[in-house]
Amino acid sequence: MKTFALTTAMALALAVPALAQDRPGEGVTVRPIVSTQIEEFFQHRILFRALEDLGYTVEEPSEAEYQTIHLAIGTGDADFTAVSWHTLHDAFFQEAGGEAVMSRVGTYIEGALQGYLVDKASYDSGVTNIGDFTDPAVAARFDADGDGKADLAGCIPGWGCERVIEHHLTEYGLRDTVAHNQGAYQAIIADAMARHANGEPILYYTWTPYWVSGAMVPGKDVEWLSVPYTSLPEGDSGETEFEGKNLGFAVDSIGVVARNDFLEANPAAKKLFEVAKLDINDISAENKLITDGENTSEDIDKHVADWIADNQAEFDGWLSEARAAAQ
Repeated sequence: MKTFALTTAMALALAVPALAQDRPGEGVTVRPIVSTQIEEFFQHRILFRALEDLGYTVEEPSEAEYQTIHLAIGTGDADFTAVSWHTLHDAFFQEAGGEAVMSRVGTYIEGALQGYLVDKASYDSGVTNIGDFTDPAVAARFDADGDGKADLAGCIPGWGCERVIEHHLTEYGLRDTVAHNQGAYQAIIADAMARHANGEPILYYTWTPYWVSGAMVPGKDVEWLSVPYTSLPEGDSGETEFEGKNLGFAVDSIGVVARNDFLEANPAAKKLFEVAKLDINDISAENKLITDGENTSEDIDKHVADWIADNQAEFDGWLSEARAAAQ
């Protein structure tokens, strides 16, 4: 009996360190903050699953627009987000405290694009540059409300893209001929898509990854416009060329921004954020599922589970590196 008890005690003693190594986040609650866009829940929930596998308790995420997301992390009201655009949101990052309080960790999603598009018929007829809209006759073709200006389906204030669009309207001399329509993007783009379905010219802003480019496919249904030359708001920089075309917006990366104190206290989470990579095409494909009606929280959880199952070796690799970093 003594031998059995000793053997059992030794086994339990050995199991505790093994469990600690497997779940280095045990006892730690993580406070994420996400955007209000349902299309961006997917990439966050993949990281939530990884954090939970590492033993962390993931709190119900807060939701906010992008500027507020960065401010919340800077003031200590949240620990991390996975939806910070490295170039587009840099002003938000800096004004929220910058590197003194938070860090960009890894590059979760590469090759994020933004820009202006028109229907393919308009493009093929010669409207290939946003500068073409300085011509009132060209602008009038895209006028949906009768004010004589081209209607640009634009960007919600607080996203960051509105700064660039507003800068371009002034820089390229478009104030008198283009109306920047802002509001609920989903409603604005739905109206543009309806007009496109009716064979009417459309002008809109969008980004990737997002479902719009799956519904109106560049090169088939629509085309990206060039800009006359690169001009970004003061303090912004970055490469704006993509496949030989100047889109006017920096070709960007999307990644995690997290509080420095959280990263220092949680090397496993830090390593996870550093090594996690998500193919931008996988996000666009998941966004299309949402558009097609798979838009409940349960649906998104299934999308996450399916992605992990299809990429199990890669996902497990993230966990292995995170666990090693905690030892």
